[in-house]
Amino acid sequence: MLAIEAERAGGPEVLKVVERPVPAPGPGQILVRHAAVGLNFIDTYQRSGLYPVAFPAVLGLEAAGVVEAIGAGVTRFAVGDRAAYANGPIGAYAEAHCVPEGRAVHVPAAVSLEVAAASMLKGMTAEYLLRRCFPVQPGQAILIHAAAGGTGQILVQWAKHLGAIVIATAGGEEKLVLARSLGADHAIDYRTEDVAKRVRDITGGKGVAVAYDSVGPATFEGTIASLARRGTFVSFGNASGPVAPFAPLRLQQAGSLFFTRPTLVDYVATTEDLDACAAALFEVIASGVVKIAISQTFPLAQVRAAHEALEGRRTTGSTLLIP
Repeated sequence: MLAIEAERAGGPEVLKVVERPVPAPGPGQILVRHAAVGLNFIDTYQRSGLYPVAFPAVLGLEAAGVVEAIGAGVTRFAVGDRAAYANGPIGAYAEAHCVPEGRAVHVPAAVSLEVAAASMLKGMTAEYLLRRCFPVQPGQAILIHAAAGGTGQILVQWAKHLGAIVIATAGGEEKLVLARSLGADHAIDYRTEDVAKRVRDITGGKGVAVAYDSVGPATFEGTIASLARRGTFVSFGNASGPVAPFAPLRLQQAGSLFFTRPTLVDYVATTEDLDACAAALFEVIASGVVKIAISQTFPLAQVRAAHEALEGRRTTGSTLLIP
């Protein structure tokens, strides 16, 4: 089968097309024949070495397809079932992949395999951020950075469904228009505007109850300055690099803030949590509350170009790799 291997840590150039045998599922595993593979920023973090993996490695954490074979003891799935996964083990950049049955979920008939592959990691991230990490309440003003990206688009739509006043940031007028079309009450161009000043103006000087920041150092100071007294800074990504260490005193000085650096893995650590998280996501997709924009597709063999587009901020919504 075709697979994409990163031979070492580095830029997109380390991604190579290779041929590998189709793996046989071991005990408790299922073999998923992929219909589509999701592209995510975490893939670039693992490729670059920011998030350590053992090289050479087939990257990728998210895909959806049909169960082609099952290992001994498998009870959650049967051959022919539609399945998706989004939190490993790595190896999704291939035509097929073996995953533990407890790390995969059933894809309901109302959701296509392509939408499942485009939304699992981003959508489950949005679910835990909005409903569990900081449970958003109706009427709360919140800040969502990178609102035109895959996770950002889901966050904006879901947050509006929860009744929040959504302040979104994006780069450039086209992306601002997109954020507004998804339901953002206010849209700020982080490239040309003072985000914190705009947030204070919008909120009558109070600031926001929570800020969801997947960007990193490029937005860190503006996020700190946008939060209300006892507000929560949710730092869940590193699109501009990792946030530098800072003194806890900063949080006190800025209004007794809370700071958290969560990851999806800890919110879907059990199969029960995974099923509940995915079910909540599929429900809002099937009902039309959240629409998944698959804005780019690349053949799997062209994954290097996909990584270059993602890191070059030339994508919006979700990107799929098609085996």
